[in-house]
Amino acid sequence: MKILITGGAGFIGSAVVRLAISRGHSVINVDVLTYAACLGNLEPVAHNNNYIFEKVDICDREALNTIFAKHSPDVVMHLAAESHVDNSISDPKVFVETNIFGTFNLLECSRNFLKEHNIPKEHFKFHHISTDEVFGDLGHLDSTESKKPKYFTEDSNYQPSSPYSASKASSDHLVRSWSRTFGLQYILTNCSNNYGPYHHPEKLIPKTILNAINAKKIPIYGKGNQIRDWLYVDDHADALISLIESNIVNESFNIGGNNEIKNIDLVYSICSLVEKCYPAESNKLMQESNMKNYSDLISFIDDRPGHDLRYAIDPSKIKQQIGWSPANNIETGLRKTVKWYISNQDWLNFYT
Repeated sequence: MKILITGGAGFIGSAVVRLAISRGHSVINVDVLTYAACLGNLEPVAHNNNYIFEKVDICDREALNTIFAKHSPDVVMHLAAESHVDNSISDPKVFVETNIFGTFNLLECSRNFLKEHNIPKEHFKFHHISTDEVFGDLGHLDSTESKKPKYFTEDSNYQPSSPYSASKASSDHLVRSWSRTFGLQYILTNCSNNYGPYHHPEKLIPKTILNAINAKKIPIYGKGNQIRDWLYVDDHADALISLIESNIVNESFNIGGNNEIKNIDLVYSICSLVEKCYPAESNKLMQESNMKNYSDLISFIDDRPGHDLRYAIDPSKIKQQIGWSPANNIETGLRKTVKWYISNQDWLNFYT
């Protein structure tokens, strides 16, 4: 297949690009290269004959039309998005522009491309990659939260809490409406928190690893009691590619890792893994800071506004329909991730 992937230089997008090419697909990577993008993530495929990079903003409708006409994709996999919740609180406008209007542009370009080139609708798919944050907050599983569901399912109500999740919820609704009104075939996926190699250093897991090895404070919101379901990025990419390779259309799937853990417990686990890979007593920076344990670097800070307490996904539908389940649990995935960041610190040069 010829796949147009938006945001292919991002964390999840680059994992999808690498996997798609390894499976023999042709990829057109459309990315404007914002601060969160990194072409270094694509060095393994940069010179592959099945890979093309187009530096284009999804908010630029005219440029997108040119890309569609030039490459005639069979599938659009839409991953480009502003995704950092803190940034959406300080500057929500760019989230509305990119996540809502950018998705609108892609939907319209897809629809017009099929119409202008007389391509049957059944020969094209629009795969929209979204987040479990559109469903809101599950809360803790205790007596005070007994009325809340245990897990998000494909039928969960949308109750976004932040400008980021609200913008993603809006884009989800646009995709479904373009199918209902215009007949555009789609797949929609909502995933839990991703982690793994090549993750932007502003995110919790890489920040914890990098701050630890550099003897810097490891910030934790509130008391660290927020619970997340963690999904190893390569497992997510496998699920996404497997869905477009199937005959399934016009359905939504939740993709999760079955790895719920409190943020504070996650951070302690990372500190323990860093200790095994790079003992604090061998770390000159830790010695200069008079720190004996990486966990001593943990620092609790004020919680952010509207912080959801718990996300958790029921991924049974995708397992039943295409047989997918994650290959990594939190222990194996974290071990791989910690080792990668310790061994690939030069990768950070792409962000400096």
